[in-house]
Amino acid sequence: MGKILITGATGNLGIRTLDLLLQKFPSNQVAVLVRDPESEKIERFIKEGVEAHQGDYFDYNSLLRAFNGVEKLMLISAVAFTDRNTQHFNVIAAAKQAGVKQVIYTSIIRKENSNLILPEVTMSDLFAEQALRASGLDYTILRNPPYLETLHSFYGDALKVGGVRVPEGSGKVAAASLDDLAAANVAVLTQSGHENHTYNLSGSEGSSFADIAEALSEISEKNIAYETLSENDYLEAMGMPAFTNDFLLGWVRAVNTGEFSETSGDLERLIGRKPMTYKEFFKKQIAIST
Repeated sequence: MGKILITGATGNLGIRTLDLLLQKFPSNQVAVLVRDPESEKIERFIKEGVEAHQGDYFDYNSLLRAFNGVEKLMLISAVAFTDRNTQHFNVIAAAKQAGVKQVIYTSIIRKENSNLILPEVTMSDLFAEQALRASGLDYTILRNPPYLETLHSFYGDALKVGGVRVPEGSGKVAAASLDDLAAANVAVLTQSGHENHTYNLSGSEGSSFADIAEALSEISEKNIAYETLSENDYLEAMGMPAFTNDFLLGWVRAVNTGEFSETSGDLERLIGRKPMTYKEFFKKQIAIST
């Protein structure tokens, strides 16, 4: 197998993917694309023999240089509130021009034929998926659910305030851990047979916000109430910048209407074991903090 390159390698998902990849693949056949090759986050990997390329999704020439000689490219999607369409298109076009064989893209999970629109996310993900399919490259689309590590961003510090306080809804979210999603990335990067497939990497079980409050109460041995708020009161309580209001509400509405509730089994099949459940995750986090 030829060289593997991971973009966004200093981010939460990228660095976990790189860590796991180096347990299975020679470091001298691994490269990364980073904005700052001197970052402390990447220093130890460079010492192990990983090739670091300074580059940016907006800088097409830097992408061409980095992708030279690469066989498989892990494209970790750009963050929200940036020009994601331009960035993703640049990466796909540069990969094609540089002779990359396969691009693996991290998209967002969604139900089949769903009308879900998350501001700053869904439309640009659909654009990237369509661009990949039209590129002539082999591709794998890994649709990620909300992360267990970021669920708290929907309801705040429940242990501190004594409650999960969100707009009303009974939908569930089959969230997954970053470690399990990174393991799925590595499986696709190091195995054949995943070309031109799309996987929905849901966790193994769903949880509503009420379920989360109940689990936190049980594990922490504190009374963590489930409380419903109007959307205006919720936004005021969360205290986020105004420009992120629609973004945050989009995610909460999607959870409450069950947009992330389906469990496909794809993640378990790729990593060869049961993914971490939300209760296991909370137990681990609470044990660390006490």
